[in-house]
Amino acid sequence: DWAFHYALKVARSRGIRLNVFHFLADPFDSDAVLPKFSSREELNRLKAERERELRMYYDERTGDYLEVGFRLCEDNEWIELHRCLVDDEFQALVLGYVGREATFSGKPIEEFAYSFICPVILVGPDSPTQFYVNEAAALLSHKLGFAEGSWEKIRPVAD
Repeated sequence: DWAFHYALKVARSRGIRLNVFHFLADPFDSDAVLPKFSSREELNRLKAERERELRMYYDERTGDYLEVGFRLCEDNEWIELHRCLVDDEFQALVLGYVGREATFSGKPIEEFAYSFICPVILVGPDSPTQFYVNEAAALLSHKLGFAEGSWEKIRPVAD
């Protein structure tokens, strides 16, 4: 929720569209797998149900801000993430940061954020005003509404 609230604040202040991505298989869980479906209709039914839940959850949180879109991604693998995140135009990716042990798309979240081509902002893990950013986001820090001293650059992960 911290990541969502921050992203909404930036979208409102910049007058830009907020795209909320949700994955059927949790990208923070490297062991998560998409359940097997007997038909495409069964998968589509699950996607429609999840999308409805997603919209209901976030609609009340966005209030009167209408420039919000939702995208439901089918898997947590890198190709699916890349397709979901890159096919739509977006200016920055905002993710919740639960701590150094976290993974995203099967790799340490810091490595994912550091190597991702677009600006990435990790929110947390200790407060909603704590931010870790990749190089691309650091270049935009003046546009991202960070308080002085509230952010730091993500460094490459040591082997």
